[in-house]
Amino acid sequence: MARPFSFTYLLKGKAEMARVVALLSGRGERSTHPVDEVLPAAKLALYGFQHVLAFYAGAVIVPIIVGGALKLSTEQLVYLINADLFTCGIASIIQAWGIGRIGARLPLIQGVTFTAVSPMIAIGLGAGGGTAALLVVYGAVITAGLATFAFAWLPAKAFRTVMRLFPPVVTGTVITVLGIVLVPVGLNDAAGGLGSPDFGDPKNFAYAGGTMLFILVLMRVSKQFLSSIAILLGLVGGTVAAYLLGDVHFGDVGRADWIGVTTPFHFGMPKFQWFPILLMLIVMLITMVETTGDTYAVGGIVDKKVDSETVARALRADGAATALGGILNSFPYVAFAENVGLVRMTKVKSRFVVVAAGVFMIVLGLLPKAAAVVASIPNAVLGGAATVMFAMVALAGIQTLAKVDLREEKNALVVGVSLAFALLPATVPVLFEKHMNADLSSLLNSGVTLGATAAIVLNLIFNGLAKDEGPVAVTPTDSGQAATEAVSAPTA
Repeated sequence: MARPFSFTYLLKGKAEMARVVALLSGRGERSTHPVDEVLPAAKLALYGFQHVLAFYAGAVIVPIIVGGALKLSTEQLVYLINADLFTCGIASIIQAWGIGRIGARLPLIQGVTFTAVSPMIAIGLGAGGGTAALLVVYGAVITAGLATFAFAWLPAKAFRTVMRLFPPVVTGTVITVLGIVLVPVGLNDAAGGLGSPDFGDPKNFAYAGGTMLFILVLMRVSKQFLSSIAILLGLVGGTVAAYLLGDVHFGDVGRADWIGVTTPFHFGMPKFQWFPILLMLIVMLITMVETTGDTYAVGGIVDKKVDSETVARALRADGAATALGGILNSFPYVAFAENVGLVRMTKVKSRFVVVAAGVFMIVLGLLPKAAAVVASIPNAVLGGAATVMFAMVALAGIQTLAKVDLREEKNALVVGVSLAFALLPATVPVLFEKHMNADLSSLLNSGVTLGATAAIVLNLIFNGLAKDEGPVAVTPTDSGQAATEAVSAPTA
């Protein structure tokens, strides 16, 4: 019988970890693939912490944005950040280590999906804001997570049929919409945050612009490692500048506890309402496309075969992590594209590096003082960094669309009309505020939801379902090709 997993194995050297891997794999011998290679403890710690640095800014920005929009107190926001990091660690270990047929066993970091930001804010504001709104959000998150988990256990043929809804013209459009819709969120923070007394003050734009400039310079002139943590360094640099000018106060850091444990249902028992649940199911449908693309992309980078079973295991991990997130006061989870890029840059292929990163995140999730420091970052500084990240998300979508033949009128119509639908909530907000009931508005008042739905429906009208050629395993040799083929491959 295989010995149970323990984090202490990470510190016992290569031979012991390799023995555990062999037992779990059921082959009785150690795998020689670089993905299954167990590095020395010092390298595991170093490379794992690098993943945390690359991931950290993206990890904490979602609870900060959602918590700010729902008018949570600083103490509540600190708790959200801790819960997010703690759950991120558990989710990443599940995805990289694997439990039975759950987890892709690839170097994939799990983080809260940006796709859910706008829908969660819409759900929360529709429920009146504050912690009471979080209960409605968590009810929808838990339900959507369980549904995703169940979906990934469908028979292979049924699973492939559903995934044929998402060829590159759809996924590229959805990712582009996601970035375009989120950029205004970053810009509002750059102006000081909606509702703040100094909203639009030129000083806020100076902080945001300085942060952006610092990040862009780092990405342009620095080496790979510094470039991979440019967002984090930009946040630190902007916050330090604001502190020296008297615009940052760390009083809440002193009042925060040194140690804090995330407990299930901290804010109360979740509430299950059908419109928020429907909205979150749509979010998870989109995140399935993201995870599918990231799984194929990282498979191409590390030269590891990715087939329909690998994708299904990755989606099961997404579903399990999302349901766990709702229980532990966090949000929906997805494979993080930022860290896929880091794997490509560093060429460190071992999945146990991600396991080590998961351990670091769990530890950080137990330190409220660290979360309080993050919560003290000025809105303008956060907005400068967020705008860069959201713009890069839109660029990722454009890169995917570059693989699509947009000279074909049908594809061009899918992309163009979907983008138009995505801009409707921001352009004509009165339609949703005054001419729809609250439930319908919470469902439709999201550019991501409208844009994604339009892309799927229009693609079905003009192009139909992608061809199903059966369960063929794919071993991409080019990571860019892998990312594009991810969602067009019928095995997905």
